[in-house]
Amino acid sequence: MNWDRIEGEWKQRRGKAIHHWGKMMNDELAATAGKYEALVGRLQERCGIAKEEADQQLKDFTKTIEQLKKTNSRLMHLQKALDSKEMAGRKRVR
Repeated sequence: MNWDRIEGEWKQRRGKAIHHWGKMMNDELAATAGKYEALVGRLQERCGIAKEEADQQLKDFTKTIEQLKKTNSRLMHLQKALDSKEMAGRKRVR
């Protein structure tokens, strides 16, 4: 997932970011509007870390989002399969 996509979905992703970086306030994350460099700067300032560390944290955050999306997709697929089996079972009973 590239950062442009995260930026475009920032309102949805902000909740995960708040959970990820508890030291940053919701208003601060909203103010960055998902802009990568702005987030790096806020992380540096708020967490007292070097730019390289802030950059690495954002890369890790991106990976976490990717993993969550894949997991969610798998869960949705499994739910559909279970729903289909349930519907097929109901049809046989009638």
